[in-house]
Amino acid sequence: MTAKEYLSQARYLDLRINSKVQQVASLNDLATKATSTLTGMPRNPNHATSTMEETIAKIIDLQAEINRDIDRLVDLKQEITAVIKAVDNNEYQTLLEKRYLCFLSWEKIAVEMGYSIRNIQILHGKALASVIFPNAA
Repeated sequence: MTAKEYLSQARYLDLRINSKVQQVASLNDLATKATSTLTGMPRNPNHATSTMEETIAKIIDLQAEINRDIDRLVDLKQEITAVIKAVDNNEYQTLLEKRYLCFLSWEKIAVEMGYSIRNIQILHGKALASVIFPNAA
């Protein structure tokens, strides 16, 4: 695993959490929709309840998954923060924090740090070269 891959883990985990949150919202919308069909045929009275129960169970499972992922993200950000703080150059630290902990775009980082995008990318390469990270699987 490269330094860039190691540092990028938090961003990808954050994206997965956001995706799961969107899934929960979608399931909540689905669970609150009620449609009825009027026919003369008898129907199973437990059918609608069963579907609702299944949807609610999926929502609960997904929310538990989100909570586990958030716990992992907090731990991962702490690890990444420690790795970034071990870098000797303060400018490199700032750049790495903005990119890998705040998830800012190159454009935003360049503006905030007062560099061109190209210079930020060059600085980023140097910053990555100075990162010493634990051997992660």
